[in-house]
Formats: sequence, structure tokens, C-alpha cells
Amino acid sequence: MPDFKIASGRASHQLANAISGHLGVELCKVDIRNYSDGELWVKYEENIRGVDLFIVQSTFAPSDNLMELLILVDAARRASAKRITAVIPYFGYARQDRKDQPRVSITAKLVANLLTTAGADRVITMDLHAPQLQGFFDIPLDHLYASTVLIRALKDLELEDLAIAAPDVGGAKMARAYAKRLHADLLLVDKRRVHPNKSEVMNIIGEAKGKNIIIVDDLIDTAGTFVNCARALIDAGAKEVYGACTHPVFSGPALDKLTESPCAKILVTDTVPLTKPIDKIEVLSSAKIFAEAIIRTHNNRSISSLFDITF
Repeated sequence: MPDFKIASGRASHQLANAISGHLGVELCKVDIRNYSDGELWVKYEENIRGVDLFIVQSTFAPSDNLMELLILVDAARRASAKRITAVIPYFGYARQDRKDQPRVSITAKLVANLLTTAGADRVITMDLHAPQLQGFFDIPLDHLYASTVLIRALKDLELEDLAIAAPDVGGAKMARAYAKRLHADLLLVDKRRVHPNKSEVMNIIGEAKGKNIIIVDDLIDTAGTFVNCARALIDAGAKEVYGACTHPVFSGPALDKLTESPCAKILVTDTVPLTKPIDKIEVLSSAKIFAEAIIRTHNNRSISSLFDITF
């Protein structure tokens, strides 16, 4: 019997099942309920004393998903688990990572503190909104990249005259890494944000005419930036536009926007489950990467080979 266990919150149950399948273990039995007023109640239904426990839970909205993770960690600590690793495929609240205007919270640091206080000993996550958020944690954090899965799928498209586009300045490093791996040109779409969740495309740096262009980003939320970028590239003479994104947050009217967008195909991973599949979106599994990170962490082996590209 393995001396580690994998538990899951309700937000990432499907992905956790896939991870446990790769490792040949059963998910730890956990009872999670809501009281009538919405409060959460958690109980591990099997012994986890002295166990190396990995808790899989993304923290996308609603905030109950984050609270559920914190309660799972706290319950495991009080049940005397030997080591508790929070496996957070999508680390929510990461976009508020600095005080860029008066009287705002730095929620990325707040969540890091909450996880530590709850009792997490380690964090494994994928494609943070800003890699420097690793420095917000006072416990070890392993930062995985979805590029292994996404680049393999992008190569299978066998696109000629290929260029990689960053939808904003912040994504330039990621786009450059993809362009290098795919031997493609690099474009940058200069964007000016009018207010949160609203953006306006200004101009394109680089030659888009006659190119098959892949827009790469860590996440798509309302899809406004992504769709505006795609339309700007088509208007600039691109042959076809594709998308590659790790976290399909897809809030509000995002799915409708993507359906009506000029994108031929959008590749995403399963760090956030899709509420409704659409033909343009292809979901790729990240379970194998997380499974490998978990078993190597448990065996105290290096997982640096899983950091496929660094930005």
C-alpha cells in the first residue's frame, strides 16, 4: 500500500480522479457538505494519521472553492497527516499581486498566508499569473508549466508560416518561450485597458500578414482581451488565428464571445472544468504532469524536469 494519499475538493474532482488513475491509487474518501446557510463541513472518512497527503483543489470563483481548500487543509492537520501538500491547478486571486492603486488588497499574498496558517506544508501549482508570486509563500512551492502539453498539441496542428502572439506586454515572456520552442515569429499586441475586464487593442508590433498566429496566455477570463486581439490580427492580414491558454476561467459572456470570435481553435487544459463545451475549444489533460510531480515530491526526488520552460 502506498504511504501517500490524494484527496480532492469538489472543484477539481474530475482532475483529481485522473491524477489518481495515473498513479494507480484510489482517491481518499472525504465527506464535504454544506449546511443550509451555506457553511462548509468537511470530514476525512479514512485514517490519514502519518500520511503524506496531497489535496487537489483549484481556487476559481466562487470563493467557497478557496474556503473548501483551507478547511480540507485544516482538517488534515488536525487529523495528524505527516505532510500536507496543496495541489492547486489554478491559483485564484493571483491577479491582485501588487498595490497598483490606493486602498486595495494584495489578495495573492493574503491567500498565500491563509494556506500557510491553515497548515499546508507545500504547494504545487501551474502557470501562476505572475511567476514571482512564488516569493509570496513562506513554504516551498513547485511551479509547473502547461507548455509540455500545449506545445505538443500545437505541433500536431502542423501550421506553416507560424507566429506566436502575446495579447499584452505581460505575456511577452511566455509568448517568446513558445515562439522559441515552435521556431515561430513573435508578435506583441499593445493593449490599453479602459477599466477591469475591459480592454482596447491599440496596435500590433510585428508582421501579422500572411501568418497563422497562435495567441498564448496563462488564462482567459471574460475573453474580451483575447477576442479583441484575434480580431485585430485578422484585420492585420493573418491567415488564421488559434489560441492556447492554461486556465479556461471563462466567466460571464466568455463562451459566447469565443464562439463568435474568428479563432479557428482554442487549446486549453483542465485546471478549470468547462461549464459547457463548445466545438472551438479542445481540452487537454494536465493530470499526467501533476501525477508525476506528486510522486516525485512524495519520494523526495527532483521535479525540475517538469518545469518545462521558465519565463
